[in-house]
Amino acid sequence: MAFWNWSFLLLVFVSVNRSVATSSDSNPITQQKLDQVLNLPGQSFDVDFAHYSGYVTVNKEYGRALFYLMMEATNDPSSKPLILWLEGGPGCSSLASAIVNGGPFHVNEDGKPVYLNPYSWNTDASANLLFVESPVGVGYSYSNTSSDITSNGDKRTAADSLQFLLNWLERFPQYIGRDFYIAGQSYAGNYVPQLSQAIARYNKANAASPINLKGYMVGNALTDDYNDRVGLFQYMWTVGLISDQTYKKLSELCNQESFIRPSSECGKIIEIANQEMGHIDPYSIFTPPCPNNSVTKRFLKRWHNVGPIGQSYDPCSEERSVVYFNLPEVQSALHVNNSIKWDICSDAVNKYWKDSPISVLDVHRELISYGLRIWIYSGDTDAVIPVTSTRQRIDALNLTTIGPWRAWYDDGQVGGWTQEYAGLTFVAVRGAGHQVPLHKPKQALTLVKSFLEGTSMAPFVDKLFESSS
Repeated sequence: MAFWNWSFLLLVFVSVNRSVATSSDSNPITQQKLDQVLNLPGQSFDVDFAHYSGYVTVNKEYGRALFYLMMEATNDPSSKPLILWLEGGPGCSSLASAIVNGGPFHVNEDGKPVYLNPYSWNTDASANLLFVESPVGVGYSYSNTSSDITSNGDKRTAADSLQFLLNWLERFPQYIGRDFYIAGQSYAGNYVPQLSQAIARYNKANAASPINLKGYMVGNALTDDYNDRVGLFQYMWTVGLISDQTYKKLSELCNQESFIRPSSECGKIIEIANQEMGHIDPYSIFTPPCPNNSVTKRFLKRWHNVGPIGQSYDPCSEERSVVYFNLPEVQSALHVNNSIKWDICSDAVNKYWKDSPISVLDVHRELISYGLRIWIYSGDTDAVIPVTSTRQRIDALNLTTIGPWRAWYDDGQVGGWTQEYAGLTFVAVRGAGHQVPLHKPKQALTLVKSFLEGTSMAPFVDKLFESSS
């Protein structure tokens, strides 16, 4: 779910007064019962897992509260790890991912009836899933201090997310000490490692920390502006979306120096590249876009102004989530405070974003030293933060290869490619766009299962040979 539905070539890369959410010092059992979701509107079937939603206050003085949705694992949740999913943007909703990507529910075409996702991460992957709308101003999350909405940034997002986890664990003490992982995509390439860093440092200073962080995983992730951009230009040329001449000029005019001193010449050649690309969905270049997708009409300004944004998967799934989460009966079932106009991404949060580093490679290096399990994956049909960008930035880490490049398989078919490094695993997912769990849900489930188990992606196995030997 990318918000910086900015021109893909840019590489980037009101609040209302409400009562503050229930405080974290409430009786945990009582609060869990209050947060439990008994039935979702449009749900005509029973489920074999409990799910909860509500608010957790992260700053009482200003009245900042983050909204969460949690689904327990279907099989023995008390023994299963907890995965926190963070969405990108900055300013996009993780709640949408709950019904678009790896969550158990999906929404039908008319935006109301829900059906079960056969590839949900809380089933075969056997993980408890926690989706948080962060920062305040995103989705249902809010602040009673209006200036909070226009003063969000990476640093405060990490701090508030850490406080959310500490307070949430007071409400759900059964997860204290449980194996904990963080995952996300897109601009969460900043959020995920920064929160992991905040947790790792907190744990170092607090030996009795309730957060048992084991690792994190990011997909098609914004990581390093320069390497992301170099990889993007390579990808656009390689798949034939821009001309030879434009590619050469992009490489010449949009170099590392232009990050320090932005040039009009670079901006002009980016505009030409946008025109050459044509009207396709850059998030999934080989599939048709949703014809009425308002998200793809948004813009983001960061480095230059650029042009418009633009398995069988549903290209309109995000549009349907907007319909669903704005139904009054849905907001009531999810314990939303008052009536809120919900959207996939917040223009206000994005517009006034205060801080965003040009690179988080140094954060990855620090976290590798902590011995965390770190996986970076990439769908290979994404022209926003493409697989070539991912490989560029991994190369920039200068890690030792311990498992050579090879194909991995899913049901006898090539699911993608992988390479293992000292401290990091890279996985490419064949045929997936910017949101791997949306475009290739089955392969994404295989990916997350291997990640949680700490095993390599499955190599080719000749079953005929096995049976005859």
